[in-house]
Amino acid sequence: MRPALLWMDARSAKQVKEIMEAAEGDDALKVNCDGEGPISAEWMVGKSAWLKEDMGEKIWNEDVEAVCEYQDYINYRLTGRLVASSLNASVRWHWDGEKCLEVPTEDNPYPGRPLSLYAKIGIPELVEKLPHTVIPPAGIIGDGLSKKAAEELGLRPGLIVAQGGPDAFIGMIGLGCIEPGQMCLITGSSHLHCVVANEPQTAPGVWGAYRGAPIPGRCFAEGGQSSTGSILRWARKLFTCGDDDAISYKTLDEEAAAIPPGSEGLIALETFQGSRTPVTDPLARGGLAGLTLKHSRAHIWRALMESVCLGTRASIDALSAAGHSCDEIVLAGSPLWLQMHADATGRPVVVCENSDAPLLGCAVLASVACGVHRDVATAVGEMVRTARRVEPNGEMVDKYTEVYSVYRKLSSSLRGVSSAISELRGGGSSFGSQQEFGVSDSADDGDVIISPSLLASDWSNIKGEIQRCMEAKAKWIHVDVFDGVFLNSPLAFTFGPQMVQAMRRCSDDIILDVHMCVVDPRRFVGEGMISI
Repeated sequence: MRPALLWMDARSAKQVKEIMEAAEGDDALKVNCDGEGPISAEWMVGKSAWLKEDMGEKIWNEDVEAVCEYQDYINYRLTGRLVASSLNASVRWHWDGEKCLEVPTEDNPYPGRPLSLYAKIGIPELVEKLPHTVIPPAGIIGDGLSKKAAEELGLRPGLIVAQGGPDAFIGMIGLGCIEPGQMCLITGSSHLHCVVANEPQTAPGVWGAYRGAPIPGRCFAEGGQSSTGSILRWARKLFTCGDDDAISYKTLDEEAAAIPPGSEGLIALETFQGSRTPVTDPLARGGLAGLTLKHSRAHIWRALMESVCLGTRASIDALSAAGHSCDEIVLAGSPLWLQMHADATGRPVVVCENSDAPLLGCAVLASVACGVHRDVATAVGEMVRTARRVEPNGEMVDKYTEVYSVYRKLSSSLRGVSSAISELRGGGSSFGSQQEFGVSDSADDGDVIISPSLLASDWSNIKGEIQRCMEAKAKWIHVDVFDGVFLNSPLAFTFGPQMVQAMRRCSDDIILDVHMCVVDPRRFVGEGMISI
């Protein structure tokens, strides 16, 4: 029917706000901070509402037979069976991940589905369009690889095809994080905090808990930080003037290790790209408070690292208040990074032998589907191994408790300031005129071209962010497109061709300055990006 929507596609920002208003109090929304929201524009219900509005009632109702995840479609091509993953359904579809696995009956044809939510937001037909059959992770799909798929792939017909789920949450399995009280941090440019529990309790400042996830019989809740590894990359770039060979992360860590906890009175906020939890605020911004002439780059580097660890503690506190306490944290990183997380949170940090958690998680599920192991818990016990354990230092824990108190006060105090700064950023005249900036409509006359990067924007409202750039008299907008092959790094922010084309439709007046870091540029040009 149309190109697939990327997971990060946030064009449904308007729809999810409308959903929160129309379905206020619906039980299905309890997983969104106990019903207080927000709903992520990346989730299925928002995307479906956007698709219906974008395609029009007639096409949506008459021509669209099925709505599914890309993973469901791939499994369909492999097996000829359209099935959903209970993990996807529980974590991103507002379904009950346990009940949706029940066999439909005449009295209950749609077990675990949020029928009242769909009715309140005007898409009751969505329950019919989403896959009717649900299979848990490690479950076998249909009769395995179809004859047609086997011929195309050069494989044996009937080869087992095992159900999976979202990469981050399959990563939980690959980290061995499947027992109550365990927490893992999925890290990169941002932090995702996932804690396993027995009961689906929820509270403000917490997403989840999701029933039947990451595996049946368990629940997990999540918190998150929008900018963690990305702010360290940003600082290193500033310190090195963009020269990647000028100074290593190891050197910066060694310098910071010589600075005492609290960075001698320098406190940072890691919310450069907004705040996810425990306070959801897309307008929140980062900061450094307490700067003096004594402070060096080592102080700044340590303060930024500490801000990430203290933000993790804030999220853990919110999860604990909701009844989801954790005894240990599974994490990867440098020695200073690991010790700082242990000391700031007061919890042991476990480092796994295999750092590619999603890949190992897939292997775990495959081993169960093939009968190598009896169940996921057994497979995890056999396949996921601990490399080492970092214990918190009692003296440092006490010190960080003091620093944490100041961090929380700073975060709360700056919330109103961040909102005011956001207004300032969006006020066209506040930025000076086009002539004052030296902005030119053309790159041929030697003048400076101001090209704001959308990577630093609020991804949940890209259209609004483009409008803000235009109001500030910007004529060019910078966009990066990576294919994950030429530059294979989890720290590489990227937009896909569909998102770029959607940006193009926001305005005919703006020039999109697209930088492609890809193996085959012709592939992307062929998808229509040449038209931008």
